[in-house]
Amino acid sequence: MSYQSVSDMNAALRSRRVSALELADQAIARIEALDDRLNAVVVRDFDRARQAARAADAALARGGVSDPMPPLLGIPMTVKESFNLAGLPTTWGLPGTEGNVAAHDAVAVGRLKAAGAVILGKTNVPVMLTDWQSFNPIHGATANPWDLARSPGGSSGGGAAALAAGYVPLEFGTDMGGSLRVPAHCCGVFAHKPTHGIVPMRGMAPPGTREAEIAAEVDFAVAGPMARCCADLALALDVTAGPDQHLAKGYSLALPEPRHARLRDFRVLVLDTHPLVAASDEIRAAIANLAEALAKAGCTVARETPLLPDLRRVAETYGRMLMAFVGGTMTEAEYAAQRRRVEALPEGTGDFDAEGERALVLSHRDWLQAHWQRVAIANQWQALFRAWDVVLCPILPTTAFPHDHRPMEAREIVIDGKLVPYSRLSVWAGPATLTGQPATAMPIGSGAGGLPIGMQIIGPHLEDRTTLAFAALMEREYGGFVPPPLAWA
Repeated sequence: MSYQSVSDMNAALRSRRVSALELADQAIARIEALDDRLNAVVVRDFDRARQAARAADAALARGGVSDPMPPLLGIPMTVKESFNLAGLPTTWGLPGTEGNVAAHDAVAVGRLKAAGAVILGKTNVPVMLTDWQSFNPIHGATANPWDLARSPGGSSGGGAAALAAGYVPLEFGTDMGGSLRVPAHCCGVFAHKPTHGIVPMRGMAPPGTREAEIAAEVDFAVAGPMARCCADLALALDVTAGPDQHLAKGYSLALPEPRHARLRDFRVLVLDTHPLVAASDEIRAAIANLAEALAKAGCTVARETPLLPDLRRVAETYGRMLMAFVGGTMTEAEYAAQRRRVEALPEGTGDFDAEGERALVLSHRDWLQAHWQRVAIANQWQALFRAWDVVLCPILPTTAFPHDHRPMEAREIVIDGKLVPYSRLSVWAGPATLTGQPATAMPIGSGAGGLPIGMQIIGPHLEDRTTLAFAALMEREYGGFVPPPLAWA
């Protein structure tokens, strides 16, 4: 059952070909056999998972506890370490927080449990979820199942690695700087970054944050599913989306249906170049091949349009606002030290990295200026999506890269023989994140050494079902997840 989908497992459970306890035991056995080298599931809850599986089996024997039966009844899965799971520690990889045991489940976790999911544990993250790798001083580093010497991506890297290694069919993570999409790309799995605000974030906050302070949505941050097929993404989104209790008094969520049911009816804009960093040749080739296939299938395909927002402006605005958010999480001592660093910058320094340093201590006036730019960019996207249905583009400019645990400012990435500052990896996360649009990540092929190549499908605001439907049609026509060889197992 290692690489079965949720629907496959549901069919097996309902026909009594397998029990929920057997599924849980199979997943646990695989974790125990492989995870000493992969290090993906770092907080384990196997005893309670077995209890939940037995309860699921009892419900299945009764014909379910409701009609219809809960959609995830008996399905084993994992969640990102940053989500509160009652009775387990939530550390965000911060040393000294090991005793931060959650009293309540995060809202999204509670909804997954209510749908019958059997949660086996929590998956690894970088410190404060602020890296495209997944390592921290508490739990160590997670490796990529395709190549243990490489990163699985971050910050939902542990979850992507668990999926690719065949532990579970479903994971739930978060995304602010590509944290769902980047690991999906690096590990060759699917992920969906929902429209901002449609999945509650309450119960997903750094250790020490009071419950009252985390009920509101956080700028940029979303929670969403990861899986090995698009149908499972859509199912998990349906289970978790909808307003939190304090908002449900006033409104409900009704996402529109997909714009089209047939692949050939989609109007597709394809992007593979960015003014701040070039994507590798192999990533551009994979996207070009896909664009050609879509055109042959009857889709309207274009590589440029005057309606596209300026990608440099998008990246700069996104980077500025993202760094301002990070600055808001600093301690007083860290913030004071950062102000001193900014004051020491040479006058007139205006490169990308220097602006990121300044943004960490951005004034509220300057933040508002950036926000108004964001509103203008959002209006441009709205105009674009009146002419186009989806935008296809890279997730990272390179495939999974080797582990590098040096300070972030010291890191560089090699792209086609050229050194690129590590910070430039953020540029393709920005277009969907800045304005809160949905983006579905999916595998589209492989590059050097067989490493996966992913692509994101960006769609109009609140039209999550359109990007998911397009990804599902692509998966059906051109293939999707391919298991890694696990030569190290």
